[in-house]
Amino acid sequence: MTETTSVISPSAQVSSAQEVAAARSMDRDLVAAIIILLLLAAAPLLLNASGHDFWVEVLLRAMILGIAAVSLNFIIGLGGLVSLGHAAFLGIGAYSVGILVDFGIDNGSLQLLVALGVSGLFACLTGLVALRTRGVHFIMITLAFAQMVYFTMIGLRQFGGDDGLTINSSSTFGEVVDLGVKSTLYYVVLAMLAIVMLGFARVMKSDFGLLLKAAKGNERRVRAVGLDPYRYRLAAYIAAGMICGLAGFLDANFTSFVTPESMSWTNSAELIFMVIVGGVSTIAGPVVGALVFLLIEEFLGGLTVYWHFWFGLFLIAIVLFAKGGLIGLINSGKRT
Repeated sequence: MTETTSVISPSAQVSSAQEVAAARSMDRDLVAAIIILLLLAAAPLLLNASGHDFWVEVLLRAMILGIAAVSLNFIIGLGGLVSLGHAAFLGIGAYSVGILVDFGIDNGSLQLLVALGVSGLFACLTGLVALRTRGVHFIMITLAFAQMVYFTMIGLRQFGGDDGLTINSSSTFGEVVDLGVKSTLYYVVLAMLAIVMLGFARVMKSDFGLLLKAAKGNERRVRAVGLDPYRYRLAAYIAAGMICGLAGFLDANFTSFVTPESMSWTNSAELIFMVIVGGVSTIAGPVVGALVFLLIEEFLGGLTVYWHFWFGLFLIAIVLFAKGGLIGLINSGKRT
């Protein structure tokens, strides 16, 4: 009788250890995301009680940008697609509200449907072209498409042109929800943020998310097993565009104003900053990045108009010393 001894290669052991570490890191990231959501839910009560109402609006703005940043992280973190035109979807969502209100339509359901539909259509049409490229070519094509929309809205004088468009009424959903009420808007945004964050966590663990990450690492191997990464990337790009359009819809109700500047390349760059600062491919990272960005803007913006310079130094420090972003830095600290 012979005994069969199974030997596990060192490379397999390393791979298994990496998978376990990645799973634990994702679990910690999910816990961090839930804690952040709970803190955001309690924040208005605490801030209003202490007389710091202003910070409620800062948090509201951060959550809206957090939704947009999560949508960008969807294509950067899973697909490795860095877009310098992602803010175009933010503007499309906001203008969908503003233009409909200009025609006397304040039905929130219709506005939201238009915002998501137009954002998804624009993502589909531009993605069909942009996703055939990689690297710097993809960055430049997304920038070009965004600038096309940007200059188009500047030229539409009937909708304000470069002066922007004032939104005179808020979105309503029957007699139940009126987004003109700031407390209502806050918790609607929080609910949308929770859905987007937890949805991203679910996608990361799904076959769809795993395939996107596999294609990012080695596209040739994915094609070898009979799967077309292009189709999956296009689906991810459309989903990311629609989620960012949702953020634009919410932002229009928050500011009651929309301008072509909302879709400029500098806004897209800021979204990339948020993703990098918080942590690429993390659940809570984009929201943390948005919070940090706005807090730096509020504190340093009151001291100097050159606050972007100091934020740039902060970003350089994050890239050099915390390559996994703030969430990655926290996770590594917990492991030690």
